[in-house]
Amino acid sequence: MTQKLGSALRSLDEQAEHEARRRVHTAKVALGERGTPWWEQDDAQRRARWLDGLAALDGDGEQP
Repeated sequence: MTQKLGSALRSLDEQAEHEARRRVHTAKVALGERGTPWWEQDDAQRRARWLDGLAALDGDGEQP
């Protein structure tokens, strides 16, 4: 199971912290908070961004 950032920080587990931060970054990119702003994308581009982000978070942990 993937550890959440807070619990990774409390446990001083650097590997778990790195993984949790990577997942947060992936989610923020998928939501348009990082990278190209969501309001600058058309519907198809936003949907592709969301689906790519979900696939990365649900898959084997690799970023697209």
